[in-house]
Amino acid sequence: MISSVNLPFFRPTRIIPSDKYKFISSVLTILYGHISAIGFLCAVMFRRSFVSKDRAGKTVKVAKKKYDELVKEKMKQKVESPMMGSPLTSPIITMIVGRDQRLFAAHEDVLSVSPFFSSALKEQFLEDGAKQLTLPDEEPEILSCVLEFLYKGDYFPRLLRGKQRNSWSLENAQDINQTGGRGSSEPTIFHSEVGDLVLRDTAVYCAAEKYGLEELKRLSLRKQGLQSGIPADVILRSARYAYDNTPESDSRLRAHYLALIIRSRKTFKSSGTLQMEMEEGGKLFFDLFVAMCNHMDDLSELRTKRSPRFF
Repeated sequence: MISSVNLPFFRPTRIIPSDKYKFISSVLTILYGHISAIGFLCAVMFRRSFVSKDRAGKTVKVAKKKYDELVKEKMKQKVESPMMGSPLTSPIITMIVGRDQRLFAAHEDVLSVSPFFSSALKEQFLEDGAKQLTLPDEEPEILSCVLEFLYKGDYFPRLLRGKQRNSWSLENAQDINQTGGRGSSEPTIFHSEVGDLVLRDTAVYCAAEKYGLEELKRLSLRKQGLQSGIPADVILRSARYAYDNTPESDSRLRAHYLALIIRSRKTFKSSGTLQMEMEEGGKLFFDLFVAMCNHMDDLSELRTKRSPRFF
């Protein structure tokens, strides 16, 4: 590459040594010319290597504004042309719920996740071909929780994972820090069938049992375990409701109430509510008696292991 550059100081120079000093001066002049030429060529090559747009390893950053426009365009295309077979493109099902016949609407594919709704939708038709479900015994507030779970995977107040391992909490329903909560959310609802207050999560669990939603059962039971400060009469009333609306094979919600009553036995003993409920009878209290006997046996075995007797 050096030979192809036609520079004046690259012309061959003939040295005629007239004397010693002129010879040294001529040699230094020639060396300086060669060094200058090499430096010039290196500078040109170095500059070209950084100006070239086609060099390997060059990363071109997309402007943020352009990137945001691309994202918006993709979102717009997704909204305008939804995927075939998406649950949100299926027919709308109308539901008449409760004694007041409140109207609800949901997508057919979303409801069909439940075996109960999937079976019911195969039989319910109107004259114009639209599908409709009638749920006269369901509480509108409970069905609202079920639908919210089917669409979002949770229902209000949402379950939040804590910073520590295996720690959970409920979202701030009253929105003290103004983080976007929906307002106050009591742990109880008025159930028209019972005629009084019961725990919401218990009613949701029983609805999930009816509709065949196992994940909703697990979620509602975990949420109920986070509740505190519930009056004794509400606990016993909710326990009765759980026993009336779950099968004999249920070993989670029923066991939850038995353990809760045993842990709070001092409160129930002093309130007198438990006595009134026991006088009315029911399988709940037989199971409670068995559970308390088992609890006492466990305590006895634990004491024996800690302080063994020697004979």
